[in-house]
Amino acid sequence: MAGMSRRTPRRTSRPEAAAAPGPKARPRSAAAPGPAPAVRPDGPCPCGLPAAYGECCGRFHTGAATAPTAERLMRSRYSAFVVRDAAYLLATWAPATRPRDVDFDPDMRWTGLEILDTRDGTPFHTTGTVAFTARYTHRGEPGELRERSRFEQAGGRWLYVDGTFG
Repeated sequence: MAGMSRRTPRRTSRPEAAAAPGPKARPRSAAAPGPAPAVRPDGPCPCGLPAAYGECCGRFHTGAATAPTAERLMRSRYSAFVVRDAAYLLATWAPATRPRDVDFDPDMRWTGLEILDTRDGTPFHTTGTVAFTARYTHRGEPGELRERSRFEQAGGRWLYVDGTFG
C-alpha cells in the first residue's frame, strides 16, 4: 500500500497515482496532516480482523512483534495509514523502493480493507503478493483503491516492495 496517503477520490476501482503504500510518495507538504482517527488499543483493529488493535496491528506498530506473513504486513500497513504511523510505514518498506517520507492527505479517511487474494507470503516463502481493496472517503466522497502489492522477506522480516493498481 504505497499510494494510500494521497489519492484523488474516484468512484472507479482505479484511483490514479498518489502516495499510498507504494514507492512514489510525494514530498511532504508544509502543512501538517489533520489529526489521525482515534484508534484505541482495546478498540477494533482497522485491518478488519476480529481482534483489538493493541493485540492485532498495534503490536506490530509498537515493535513488540513483527508481521509473520505478507498478508499480516499488508493489514498492519493499512492500519498504519489509518493511524498515520509514518515511521512504521517507512520501516516496513523495502529500501530499494522506500520514499524519504510519507505524505498523508489530511482530507483522507480510510474506512475499510478487503483482502481479495494472497499468494505465497507465508513464513516458508521469501516473496508474496496480496491483492486488496481499501475503501476511503476524501472530503466526504467515497472511493476505493485496488492494488496488488508485492512483498519480500529479508532478515526474517516481511517488507512492502511495490504494487500495481487496478
